[in-house]
Amino acid sequence: MTAIDSPLLDVATTGFPILQPGHGAIASTTYVPATPGNTLWGRLPCEADPPCAVVQPGSVVTVDTISHEGVLEDQGRNPVEFFGRYGVGGSQVLDDAQQVADSGMPHDFDDDGPHLVTGPIAVAGARPGDLLAVTVLNLTPRVPYGMVSARHGFGALPGELPSTPGPVFTFATAHADHHGAWGRMAVDPTDPSRGSLRFPLRPFLGVMGVAVPGDERPHSVPPGRHGGNIDISLLGEGSTLFLPVQVDDALVYFGDPHFAQGDGEVALTAFEASLRATVKLDVVPGGAALRPGHGRVAPFAETDDYLVPIGLDRDLNEAMRDCVRCALDLLVTDYGIERHLAMAYLSAAGDFAVSQVVDDVKGVHARIRKSDFREVRRPH
Repeated sequence: MTAIDSPLLDVATTGFPILQPGHGAIASTTYVPATPGNTLWGRLPCEADPPCAVVQPGSVVTVDTISHEGVLEDQGRNPVEFFGRYGVGGSQVLDDAQQVADSGMPHDFDDDGPHLVTGPIAVAGARPGDLLAVTVLNLTPRVPYGMVSARHGFGALPGELPSTPGPVFTFATAHADHHGAWGRMAVDPTDPSRGSLRFPLRPFLGVMGVAVPGDERPHSVPPGRHGGNIDISLLGEGSTLFLPVQVDDALVYFGDPHFAQGDGEVALTAFEASLRATVKLDVVPGGAALRPGHGRVAPFAETDDYLVPIGLDRDLNEAMRDCVRCALDLLVTDYGIERHLAMAYLSAAGDFAVSQVVDDVKGVHARIRKSDFREVRRPH
């Protein structure tokens, strides 16, 4: 869906200013901009990659992330030109996005993933066997617009949608006022009288992970025990993602910013748009062996209200089983509940959802209410 001769986007009415590199509020003393030198495209950091910053455990870090939308080759690898088709002025395009597009940074559209990843950041003293706890403190939109993309052969209905030749790019805008923040998609960009779809903004980072051992960078699309492209919409402000450290100093990274995503992410992408993230990086020494327990060394998360077990596998059924096992392990570890009782509780009160079905490795996550366990006492 392409807007032709669209009026210029009026940023002043959206409630979201443009946050160019180094401009606007930066909530920590350690700031990592998304310069070409701090960015990987389509691949994730490995042990051999030098860090772009070194911090101590417990540090708060602010990181700029860039959406791949408008930068990819089938969009012209020129975000000023691409977003200009939708009424976005050149000054409203992020300088770092254009710099990455112009940099000559190697990227193979067919073999690499699409994601732009900022990092890695070394967390001094983190060691394999530890858990890195990444707490998301703040996510601020850097622009008031973005894209949802659908391409042939991908998404939940490959071969069925898109139903037209070529990829389909759906432009979306972000708005905020005293009532909240929401996204809009025009029903018909050529006929404003048709109105627009409106939905809540729920910003989160689709990619948060730690480096893998060795000197080979993993593809950015499939998630794994290193984290990476987990794409769980619950991991917004206030959430903590626990990642089993793979290499010395962890080498953590961030990318794939979203303004909103429905569970499943069925089209291929969701509302993709650039974010400035402020995170706290804590190390749990030996945590990978202690939580969630039973030798399971894989990512999991929590929010103020929920434990969030995570299951990952190329087979969606296996991802579901993996998530149930993670849920059981968390309940046994955190509350001392016998596994059969934990299974009964999950069947009665646990909510399981498909995180995404579009990243080769499928994802399932669950919501387990912490409030359900306030009367539970661990055995002595």
